[in-house]
Amino acid sequence: MEVNLRAVVLDILEEIESNNEFSHIIINNALLKYQYLDKSKRSFINKLSLGIIESQIELDYIINKYSKTPVKKMKPVIRRIVRMGVYQIIYMDNVPDSAACNEAVKLAVKRGFAGLKGFVNGVLRNISRNKDNIEYPDYNKSPYEYLSVKYSMPMWIIELWSGQMSIDTVKSVLEGMKCEKKTYIRCNTSKASREQIKELLQRENVTVKEVENIPYAYEISDYDYIAGLKSFQDGMYQIQDISSMLAGEYTAPKAGDTIVDVCGAPGGKSINAALKMSEQGDCGRVIARDLSDYKVALIDENIKRLNITNIQTQVYDALDCDESLINKADIVIADLPCSGLGIIGRKPDIKYNVTYESKLDKPEFDFAVLVNEHTVVSRYVKSGGVLMYSTCTINRAENEDNADWICKELGFTKDGEYHQLLPANNSGMDGFFVARLIKN
Repeated sequence: MEVNLRAVVLDILEEIESNNEFSHIIINNALLKYQYLDKSKRSFINKLSLGIIESQIELDYIINKYSKTPVKKMKPVIRRIVRMGVYQIIYMDNVPDSAACNEAVKLAVKRGFAGLKGFVNGVLRNISRNKDNIEYPDYNKSPYEYLSVKYSMPMWIIELWSGQMSIDTVKSVLEGMKCEKKTYIRCNTSKASREQIKELLQRENVTVKEVENIPYAYEISDYDYIAGLKSFQDGMYQIQDISSMLAGEYTAPKAGDTIVDVCGAPGGKSINAALKMSEQGDCGRVIARDLSDYKVALIDENIKRLNITNIQTQVYDALDCDESLINKADIVIADLPCSGLGIIGRKPDIKYNVTYESKLDKPEFDFAVLVNEHTVVSRYVKSGGVLMYSTCTINRAENEDNADWICKELGFTKDGEYHQLLPANNSGMDGFFVARLIKN
């Protein structure tokens, strides 16, 4: 039976809205369900689903210019169908505009809205005829509005970032978030050399590229399904974003260190630290913790596949002080909860679900909780030891200001410069902040 790919995408969009679940989880579940489809069809489902979520503000802007019925007043199913059609017209050159329009009309009929097929057809045909002449806000007159529409980013985020960096840098960040995401791997050097792992991947017809300044990393592409690769199943590497690996470089664990990762799931930083110590001849000890059985199970899954022996996992709340660890850790990795603005490129739902009023319109950004977390985890660091404070956001209040507070109030000294890593065009890198702090 032929699978209607657009119907699959429509179901995905409905599930995202109905269940208030992260889009990448629902999309991944759908791709697993349709794993038997060839790569091009699964790629179509992924690109169209994710693209609609990523570009929703722009799509609605375009629709409202050519539809007498505003997007907000459309029936939910029709709204999803029209967005789907517009995304294909604007962004998918391999899909003829006529196909985007005709398939949208068919979907409307199949979902019980035959009476609105003329409306769907009219709006999409109108946009198709005018797609090369769409008038966006004038960048010179209203740069924030232009960036908000063109890159589908809520205005408040544009304003927040523009208060912390130049408008050109903001534009570069937005371009970086919208560019195609890349897959990076951290080689498991406890099992094989980097060169041997490269050879294994190439035998599986995977394209492998070097990563600048990170000797144990590769960028990989041209694979069908990564979990289906024997090299992955055999634990030759882990998937890890380049920003997370760079954070590991700043951590710089030494042979024999005791390391505590207080919010460790899914285990990337813990595993990276464990491997870096193993490469120096003494495996040391890593304690990887997180709040729930589910999150710790994610760490355990990766540890088992990679056969890492110097990591101990524990279910533990970072807010609760563990008296047995006070002044015992050479390094504490504190990648604490944040707004997640740095990973919008990978999880676009964040920009719609996080609002200034709900999250950041608090001088403290839940500062009472953060103070408790900082105070607790800082006690584990021995004198002269390292607290690695990190977040996956781009926001001075959550990053530099918090790191400064830790130094001032908890007896730490800033070791070198803070590192605010930013998404950049064609890098595929997330936004990430790292501060290396030394306990006095």
